[in-house]
Amino acid sequence: MSAPSLILASASPRRRELIARLGLEPAGVAPADIDETTLKGELPRPYAARMAREKALAVAAGDAHVLAGDTVVTLGRRILPKAEDEATARKCLELMSGRRHTVLSAIALKAPDGTVRERLSETVVRFKTLNREEIDAYIASGEWHGKAGGYAIQGSAEGLIAWISGSHSGVVGLPLFETRALLKAAGFPLG
Repeated sequence: MSAPSLILASASPRRRELIARLGLEPAGVAPADIDETTLKGELPRPYAARMAREKALAVAAGDAHVLAGDTVVTLGRRILPKAEDEATARKCLELMSGRRHTVLSAIALKAPDGTVRERLSETVVRFKTLNREEIDAYIASGEWHGKAGGYAIQGSAEGLIAWISGSHSGVVGLPLFETRALLKAAGFPLG
């Protein structure tokens, strides 16, 4: 019996790098194009799980498995946006300065028969108290663009993080412990 094949439902180079750490090379990449609007009254955990599940279900993959993920940065019940402009990134950094925030990284693995396995990683992160110069320098780096909460932990923002409890890879975008467990359960040959 041959090993199952995997389609990654994301164009994120970070997710592709992370899945390679498990010794897997996806057979293909098929970014899911879904509406990512939160539902009225939807809380962060259910939102993250729904996004990962909907992304997995949106990708047609024949006899391959589909792995999808979604990363959500929250302050309490508030979901911080993906920063698409400097003003949004700056606002996110100001809100998180000196405070703890939570990063939820949901993953969903759709089998060829349509069944979906899901996991959720929750990581607590605390930025140091950021001064204006630090925020300005980070904004100038451009690393924040398109990132949930306006920062990329795998870049220079890591030097601004005083404390983390949970999955570093989950904050990057794919929690490897949870991903490995889902793939092993689906029959992927991992060490």
